Amino acid sequence: MADFLHTLIYGIYPYIALSVLAVGSVIRYDREPYTWRSGSSQLLRRRQLMIGSVLFHLGVLVIFAGHFVGLLTPIWVFDMLGVSHSFKQGLAIVAGGIAGISAFIGATLLVHRRLFDARVRKTSTFSDNLVILLLWVQLALGLGTIPISLEHIDGHEMVRFMTWAQGIFSFDLSASTYIRDAAPVFKLHLFLGMTILLIFPFTRLVHMLSAPVRYIWRPGYQIVRSRRPQPTRRLRAR
Repeated sequence: MADFLHTLIYGIYPYIALSVLAVGSVIRYDREPYTWRSGSSQLLRRRQLMIGSVLFHLGVLVIFAGHFVGLLTPIWVFDMLGVSHSFKQGLAIVAGGIAGISAFIGATLLVHRRLFDARVRKTSTFSDNLVILLLWVQLALGLGTIPISLEHIDGHEMVRFMTWAQGIFSFDLSASTYIRDAAPVFKLHLFLGMTILLIFPFTRLVHMLSAPVRYIWRPGYQIVRSRRPQPTRRLRAR
């Protein structure tokens, strides 16, 4: 039973999450384009929002880039460049740790603002609260992996997760076996990460897929017209 659950979660669930992410995002963008936004509440408790948002987004961007490059770059590329597993592991711990702490502090500020400010709480939806809480827990789990990673500074554990991630994208049916003996905190981190991908299309997180490139060539001025009909002015005869 344990082997079946492990295969289900780490061998099949990733494909379910990625499929829902891709298809769901396309359908939402096509059918509900006006909901494709971040739903900002920046007029309320602006200072805490700005500090928390900057710390959170900077940290998350570094973490995402590190995970993307670190997990999906073929091992032979690092070997060809002369990058050892231990150096890569150390870099991930230091850079990921700093970015993780930044993102975690920012997420904590955002969670506090959203849940403990009455005005912000009234403008928040269930999915808004769920997403920020899941991200907060995910960041906490990520930081929780650092002490274990320090015990495997040779990079052997990281190679296992690289092999798993690349196995998923190469449709390796035995991919789940590569992380069978991984520490529970790593497994929880992976499971929650896939769950966030699963709910991604149904939340405000979709704004991450939109880059404001069109603002580069948009005119510097905008014409704003009122919807109210303007009263007709009559010219007086002289």
